[in-house]
Amino acid sequence: MAKKKRKVPGINGASCADIAFMLLLFFLLTTSMDTDQGLARQLPRPPEKDQKIEQEINKRNILQVMINSDNRILCAGEEVTIAQLRAKTIEFLENPTNSENLPLKTEVNIPFFGLQSITADHLISLQCDRGTEYQAYINVQNELAAAYNELRDQVSLRQFNTRFVDLDEDRKAAVMIYYKQKISEAEPQDYGDKKQTNRRR
Repeated sequence: MAKKKRKVPGINGASCADIAFMLLLFFLLTTSMDTDQGLARQLPRPPEKDQKIEQEINKRNILQVMINSDNRILCAGEEVTIAQLRAKTIEFLENPTNSENLPLKTEVNIPFFGLQSITADHLISLQCDRGTEYQAYINVQNELAAAYNELRDQVSLRQFNTRFVDLDEDRKAAVMIYYKQKISEAEPQDYGDKKQTNRRR
C-alpha cells in the first residue's frame, strides 16, 4: 500500500513585516552615521562697477596663518600649537598695548558704545598646503572663530552684562562691528614642510 506524501505546512509570514520593522528600527537607533563637517561662511557682496578696490594693505594689519603638509601651524612667522593659536589671534585682534607690530587702531563710532578705538582694518590670512589634513584645517578654523567669539563675549559682558549669544539683534550687530570677523582663505599651495624645503635647497 502506497504511503501518502505528507504536505509540508506553510510558514506563517504574518509576523515577518513586524520583525523586519523591528530590525530596521534597531539598526537606525544603534548605528552612528558620519556627519559632514563644515564652517558657515557668508561671502562678501561683489564690488559695484564704479567701486575702487584697495590693493595695498598695511602689513601690520595682516595675521598670516599657514598650515603645512605635516599639519604644523605657522602664525605670524612663528610655529605654534593649536592650543596657542587662539591666544595669538586674540592678541592680534585686540592689540591691548597698541603695539606697532599689531593692527593699527582707528576711532570708530559704534552704536551703544560710542567712539571706540578698534582694529577695524585687521585681516587674518589663512593658507594651507594641498597635503594638509581636512581635520587640521577645521581645527584651525575653529580656533580662529573661537578667538572672535571669546572677544565678543568679553565686550558684551563688559557693556551689557550679557553674553554675546543672548543679546538682541541690534546689540549683536554693534558687537560684530567692534570685532568684525575678517578671515581670508588663500588657495592651497605646495609649499610642504619647512624642513623638507630646506633639504631640497
